[in-house]
Amino acid sequence: MPEGGSYWLAKVGGAPAGGIFSIAGPEFDGVPEHWFAYVAVDDVDASASKAEAVGGKIRRPAFDVPGVGHIVILEDPNGAAMGWMTPA
Repeated sequence: MPEGGSYWLAKVGGAPAGGIFSIAGPEFDGVPEHWFAYVAVDDVDASASKAEAVGGKIRRPAFDVPGVGHIVILEDPNGAAMGWMTPA
């Protein structure tokens, strides 16, 4: 999320189920509007290493979002992008 931007959390039955934020700003130049999926994994770092070993590409190295989790953005060998997260 751009620094200082708003992040809206979608919930189902009180549990987080999704989030929405604007992709306006220079860090998103050339990125079209889209929906982006995150998948929960037990260990982001180990999972990302395995993905790279079979042809995946890390698009944003693992980073922490306090109170949310440890996240990596990657692309599978066919070009599909996704986020993997170990929840906090």
